[in-house]
Parts: sequence; C-alpha cells; structure tokens
Amino acid sequence: MAARGNETAVSAWRPQVPGVVEVFHARFTEYAYPMHVHEAWTLLIVDSGAVSYDLDRQRHGTPHDTVSLLPPHVAHNGSPATPGGFRKRVLYLDASRLGEELIGPAVDGPDLRDPVLRRRVGQLHTALARPGDELEAESRLTLVGERLRGHLRPADARPPRRDPGLARHLRELLDERVVQGLTLDEATALLPAHPAHLVRAFSAAYGIAPHQYLMSRRVDRARRLLLAGRAPAEVATATGFYDQSHLTRHFKKLVGVPPGRYRTGAAGGSTPTAPPATPRATSRATPRATRLT
Repeated sequence: MAARGNETAVSAWRPQVPGVVEVFHARFTEYAYPMHVHEAWTLLIVDSGAVSYDLDRQRHGTPHDTVSLLPPHVAHNGSPATPGGFRKRVLYLDASRLGEELIGPAVDGPDLRDPVLRRRVGQLHTALARPGDELEAESRLTLVGERLRGHLRPADARPPRRDPGLARHLRELLDERVVQGLTLDEATALLPAHPAHLVRAFSAAYGIAPHQYLMSRRVDRARRLLLAGRAPAEVATATGFYDQSHLTRHFKKLVGVPPGRYRTGAAGGSTPTAPPATPRATSRATPRATRLT
C-alpha cells in the first residue's frame, strides 16, 4: 500500500520472510507520532533528517549513523528533529527473532552506533523489497539479529567457529534444491543448527553466502538453457527465479550482460568448426571444446 502527498510518502508491505511482521518506509516533514505501543520489535534506521522520541520517559534521538531498536509493549512517540523532517525505514520483528529477555536492555540503550549493523540493516531492506530473494533476506535478518543480541547481551557474543561438515551438508541441500529453493527454516529443520551458525559456517567454508551460492547455481543453469535457444522468460521459470526480471538482475550481476543479450550474442557468434578431415583413413579429428566461464 502506498500513499503520497506534499509532505508524506509511505510504503508498507508484509514480506514472505519468517519473523518480519511488516516493512514500513516513510517520509514525513511535520507529522509527529503520539505515544503508542507495538506488539513487535521496531528496528529503525533514518536515511535523512533525524527523529526525536521518548521511550520509557527518556528522550532519545536517531542521527543518521544510528540503528534504533524499540522493544514491544513499551510506549514511545516520535517527531522530526530537523527542519526538513525525516525519511526512515522500519522493520517490525516478532518474538522469534528477539526474545522478551532483551526488552530491558533495549529500553536502557535503544540507539546503537554500529556502522556494520547499519549497513546490514540497509542491505536487509534491499533484499526484502525484491521478490524471489527470500533466502538472502532470511540470511541477512539472521545476522542482523545476532548482532543486535551481541549489543544487548554482550556475554552472548561469541566468535564464529568453523564447521565444515555442516557447511558441506548445507551445500548438498542447496544442490538438491536449485530450482525449488530452500528457506533457512527448512535448512535448520533438516540440519539442526542455529540459523546464524548455519550461514556463518557455509560462508567460512566456501567464501560465499548460501543465497549467493544458490543464485550462482541458478545462473549457471540459465546459461545452458539460453545457449540451447530457450527464451529468457521460459528459462526464468525453469531455473527457479521468481520472474524474468529476477533472472535478469542476478544474471547481469554474475555474467555482465542481461540474459536476452547473452542469448543473442551466443546465437550470432562464430561457431568453432571441426578441422578438415585428412586423406588418411586411420586419422581421427579431435574436437576442440569451448569453455564458457
């Protein structure tokens, strides 16, 4: 749903990602929120301007480099802290991502100055806005939750440990489900492990995140089908992409050109020909293979 006016722009949706109740993007110049509460955790970043708010009778603010985490069931308000208002992106997360034991620490310190966390929250918003990238969004959300817990309960922050066996099993699952895909919830049900540990173990073992690995496998399959003459829209369906634009985005990222141009270039390029046969009946021509990278 989107509503626009001279001073207000709002966009909100419910993504197909477990744990995310709502994504809310807004631009306000004068509007001020009265005191209110949410059932969910409020994870807030401000892209321009600043917000002032009261939480548990304490005044707080959100400068550009801050991530704010407001706990459920605790009253707060909000109003522009700069003349031009503010532009914000908000995630509402349910208790499966952050437990009630973290409410107290979040009330004491809701504004977190952490450039890595700020960047990851922004990347998560980008992934949530793209249908078909749910595994990426789940992975990013898992790492964001882990970092939030590390701020609120520092004793729980442990250095990641390598687990090559777990990583191998996850890769085998991804290989089996290139087209149908895999959610983190499904993976953790089949490979009992915390989602954050699963993502970190895979990334440490292979130097690539699980969602990047899956998309690489899909793009490889798409290349073969395009070279066989199939249309990009048909290829998108056959290789597990949400739609043709989803295929195009990832294909161009990994190959450098969109699938239509790749297919046209392959069809119009020169095709290696076999060397001419020699008069000797005993000779055999050895075909030369062309490898695509």
